[in-house]
Amino acid sequence: MGENPVTVMVVDDHPMWRDGVSRDLEAAGFTVSATAEGVESARRRAAAVQPAVVLMDMNLPDGNGADATTAVLEVSPKSKVLVLSASAERDDVLDAVKAGASGYLVKSASVAELLEAVRATFDGQAVFTPGLAGLVLGEYRRMSTAPADDRAPELPRLTDRETEVLRLVAKGLSAKQIATRLSLSHRTIENHVQATLRKLQLANRVELTRYAIEQGLE
Repeated sequence: MGENPVTVMVVDDHPMWRDGVSRDLEAAGFTVSATAEGVESARRRAAAVQPAVVLMDMNLPDGNGADATTAVLEVSPKSKVLVLSASAERDDVLDAVKAGASGYLVKSASVAELLEAVRATFDGQAVFTPGLAGLVLGEYRRMSTAPADDRAPELPRLTDRETEVLRLVAKGLSAKQIATRLSLSHRTIENHVQATLRKLQLANRVELTRYAIEQGLE
């Protein structure tokens, strides 16, 4: 994994599973920077270690994986969350993605599949167990084509600042140029961009620019 191994936090309420996954990750060259057993412990430890990738179970004693994903991304916005769960239920998958998870893998996956999924998640790819990606895409397609009255009531809402940054991204300005124009730090702009990507479930700036143009924000 090079001189700077990818840091991973493992969130699962079963100690034996948590320890086993951690050993597999360490053996493959990742660094397990923390483990957690629930929503609150995941929030505290993510804030402390800022893991690059979070492996997240859906069934936790003090909430669920969607709650924990939201909590982790609030305190560690650059983390990428990959759900690793025994559940492949439609609602669990969609709840996780809407909370900001980058992918969803069921626990029947092999160790090799898990390790590859963690690498891909770190690289910014969306990773799903076969069949689940189609479910997610189908849901967002339904939301985009349904009459306004039939759509889910809680669509992503951007703050005024996020909308302003999005408009400048669509104009082709770099984060440094946007920071100069708005008299903000480069890091602040990057945080706004990452937050907007998560809210809109977009993978990169290209998709972000396309969204802005479609919305007439250019």
